[in-house]
Amino acid sequence: MSRLIVISNRVSRPNKSGNQGGLAVALAQALRESRGTWIGWSGEVTDNFTGHIGFSEDDGVKTATIDLEEQDVDEYYNGYANKTLWPLFHFRIDLAEYARDFEGGYNRVNQRFADTAAPLIEPEDVIWVHDYHMIPLGQMLRDRGHRNKMGFFLHIPWPPTRLLVSLPHHSKLVSTLFAYDVVGFHTEEWLESFRHYVEREMGGSVNGDFVTVGDRTIQAVACPIGINAKEFADAAVSQPAQDMHEQVRRSLQDRAMIVGVDRLDYSKGLEERFTGYARFLKDHPDYHRKVVLTQIAPPSRGEVESYQQIRATLDALAGRINGQYSDVDWSPIRYVNQGYPRDKLAGIYRSARIGLVTPLRDGMNLVAKEYVAAQNPDDPGVLILSRFAGAAMQLKDALLINPYSPEEMSDAILRALSMPLEERQRRWRAMMDSVEQQDISWWRQCFTGRLMAVERDTARVEPEGADG
Repeated sequence: MSRLIVISNRVSRPNKSGNQGGLAVALAQALRESRGTWIGWSGEVTDNFTGHIGFSEDDGVKTATIDLEEQDVDEYYNGYANKTLWPLFHFRIDLAEYARDFEGGYNRVNQRFADTAAPLIEPEDVIWVHDYHMIPLGQMLRDRGHRNKMGFFLHIPWPPTRLLVSLPHHSKLVSTLFAYDVVGFHTEEWLESFRHYVEREMGGSVNGDFVTVGDRTIQAVACPIGINAKEFADAAVSQPAQDMHEQVRRSLQDRAMIVGVDRLDYSKGLEERFTGYARFLKDHPDYHRKVVLTQIAPPSRGEVESYQQIRATLDALAGRINGQYSDVDWSPIRYVNQGYPRDKLAGIYRSARIGLVTPLRDGMNLVAKEYVAAQNPDDPGVLILSRFAGAAMQLKDALLINPYSPEEMSDAILRALSMPLEERQRRWRAMMDSVEQQDISWWRQCFTGRLMAVERDTARVEPEGADG
């Protein structure tokens, strides 16, 4: 069996706390099976980049990490990745910042990852590169002579052509994807946007899963990521989850809880969620004191100014709504800026009558699937889901809404709170079937199966790289 080499911005070493995400668990399993290695940034900063590789092995998973300079982190991570690509790919062109230093830092750090990975790669290894931090890495490895089977998976949306062309040197960046053999997206929508760009901007052609530019043909596929459904369902009935469930139910005093769990990010639609909930409180005063919105929003990317602004806005909005509607023994919003271990989080999901998952744009959104997996089959809650989340393509029995419309959100909350048990069970069962069938292992096999089946082309042609 060929070794699998995984390369991503960060690595996730196995730990005993059970707090690893589903992606990390799936990749760790694949790495164990293939005796592979996970390569990425250590998260640490060094005064001078030396190329030193830190090797480690935890629970059968080998990792190789490098430290980056502060300038690297500022330009590559905080800059091009999170101030340029992230907002642009989430359709927030108004927040995207274009700076030559950012682009230069991004390319420099990808070169450093290529230099790090190159001596660790053997001829029969299969290479799997992840996400927007590493788009050009495959081409850089090809430039170093590697002819391995190589795949790339994008975990965020692919933007429409009309937005992507605002990126300086956009076609140069996209052309590097043609160094891979298989390129994956979560949904058909993101895949179709990629195909449209290739046809319109690069003069390429599409034939089923095969996309051709010049003399180079790749497979471009949609493989929606899942969760470990059984593991999460089991976590929801574990002792820590039950203890958390009891703690939450006691604090609610028979009130219905609506739960939202999101990283503090403008793509998650948290401001719109609070506004929609406030509209519900305004429209339905008979539900005052009967319902509580618990919003769990751990901070992220605190060095980026737009994220600081999000937190300030949400602090003020939550305070304003609580100030307007609270009573001495009831506050309509519980706003929590911290994370929870996965087993306790499963208990919180299970306690909630409604899961409110309303991103403005999301590649997939695994919170929606976790909420479904955590429910009590005999008395399940209702998922309210943004139609702009990738998960909406699979979880069609959720209450799908436009997160920009406070009225739609208010109506959906009312419908969820009054939904009969039989309908809740029917909707939950259909969604749980999808979550179980297309789980994290299915996703991994969906992508790696394509990649492993590739017939290597030993005479690769350099992709066209005209600037856009």
